[in-house]
Amino acid sequence: MAKFAVVLPAAGQSTRFGATEKKPYIQLEGRAVWQRTAELFANRDDVVQMILVISPEDRELVEYRHQANLMFLGVKLVDGGSERFESVANALATVREDVDFVVVHDAVRPCTKPTDIDRVFATAEKYGAALLGIPVADTLKRLDEDRKIIETVPRRGLWQAQTPQIGRKDWLLDAYAKRSTLKAEITDDAQLLEAMGHPVIMVEGSPTNLKITTKDDMLIAQAVLAAKFGDKIVKQYHPFADEDGNW
Repeated sequence: MAKFAVVLPAAGQSTRFGATEKKPYIQLEGRAVWQRTAELFANRDDVVQMILVISPEDRELVEYRHQANLMFLGVKLVDGGSERFESVANALATVREDVDFVVVHDAVRPCTKPTDIDRVFATAEKYGAALLGIPVADTLKRLDEDRKIIETVPRRGLWQAQTPQIGRKDWLLDAYAKRSTLKAEITDDAQLLEAMGHPVIMVEGSPTNLKITTKDDMLIAQAVLAAKFGDKIVKQYHPFADEDGNW
């Protein structure tokens, strides 16, 4: 069985969220968003390492508030950088030698379906790299600086990329080492592997696999989790909850 390490980037500034607390640490149905995301992978036999990448300025808060859950889930903290790629690179430097594949999954994407995770893991293991995504359903418009429509973009063959994005560890390490040589603007790990000539397979996911960016997204995530777990959500998943859901 292949071994996977999961990297959860959470070092962003959450400027678009518009709250006093950063979105990975906001409570979502009783637990921090990052924790709900980590729990998607915690009980998988093929996941041998989990890494939460945080802003250095948040380390004291995270260790004080979340140390027990970090230990229970087996999550390692790594300081991130000013950009997402720097944060992932810092995490890659700590990945265990026996790991075969690295999974990069947004720490604020807590509603991914377990069945979708199963499929994208299996596809990555078969082809070397894979990611979740959904077909673009709406008509796309390209605008100029004045927001005047200058082009309608055909949506056939267009997909919206999600995470997890998974690649062979050796491919990712090599790609990150050579990233500075690329002239193209790289926006995610799948594109980086593409630029290095590796095949990356898209696996259809779900619209509910949303990345929490705004407060409206938080409301949607709450609705998704409530529909999935109902009133059992707390006592089924919190490691220190009693039979009544209290901790």
